[in-house]
Amino acid sequence: MLVLSRNKGEKIVINNDIVLTILEVSGDHVRIGIDAPSHVTVYREEIYKALQEQNRSAAAIQDNAQQLLSQVLKNKKNEK
Repeated sequence: MLVLSRNKGEKIVINNDIVLTILEVSGDHVRIGIDAPSHVTVYREEIYKALQEQNRSAAAIQDNAQQLLSQVLKNKKNEK
């Protein structure tokens, strides 16, 4: 992990097209402005983790639905 010290108003440039600007420092809080191209998604970590968990849950539900459908079709085939 790269660790940098910055003061209010200073910037960090990432990959030539993402700019982080330190907007405000107040106690333990730092406000950061992020200027990035529209194709770059930017999330707060807690939002990103929640999205990942929702995606995992949705995938598990889909997998269960596919297993149920396979079982129903197998049972139908065995009835004939």
